[in-house]
Amino acid sequence: QVQLVESGGGSVQPGGSLRLSCAASGSFVNMYAMGWYRQKPGKQRELVGIATKGGSPTYGDSVKGRCTISRDNDKNTVDLQMDALKPEDTAVYYCNAFAQASSTLTGTYWGQGTQVTVSS
Repeated sequence: QVQLVESGGGSVQPGGSLRLSCAASGSFVNMYAMGWYRQKPGKQRELVGIATKGGSPTYGDSVKGRCTISRDNDKNTVDLQMDALKPEDTAVYYCNAFAQASSTLTGTYWGQGTQVTVSS
């Protein structure tokens, strides 16, 4: 199984920056992709950014140019740097991983979520 632990959420003023971190632990064979999604109240979860192993990150349209994903394949961590934050970035941010946990189990895993609030 794969466990994802997030850190770094909090409150920030509009225009500010925030960095979220996520570390994967547990038993897995391959960590194919790691990234971040977010969910606003009453809305579906949406992609923020995701990085495949060895590939360039893909970003959601609403955050392109303001967010940067950094993945460490050796440490199985993924960070999300968010700049020029807007009130509409307020959401619960979830770490996400697509991993092969065993020879017969491949699936998607989620962290517990961390709140990001952008407000003056």
